[in-house]
Amino acid sequence: MDRETFTETIRAFKHRTPFKPFTVATVSGNRYEVDYPDALAVREGLAIFVGPGRVPVFFDHKGVSEVLGDLSGRGAEAG
Repeated sequence: MDRETFTETIRAFKHRTPFKPFTVATVSGNRYEVDYPDALAVREGLAIFVGPGRVPVFFDHKGVSEVLGDLSGRGAEAG
């Protein structure tokens, strides 16, 4: 996934109203369910996710294969 698409997609999911959980799938097969918007920080193609257990996970635009969730009904906030 290119850097701009990655950043815009993550921000769109993170900022939709109301927030709904979404999943980030990596090329290595790992999946991370983002269940809280502030559990994820993103900047310039890099993201840090802190999920249950408080173990940080770093992933970047090159390592993400897809972001799973439904963006319909996200309101006016697109990133």
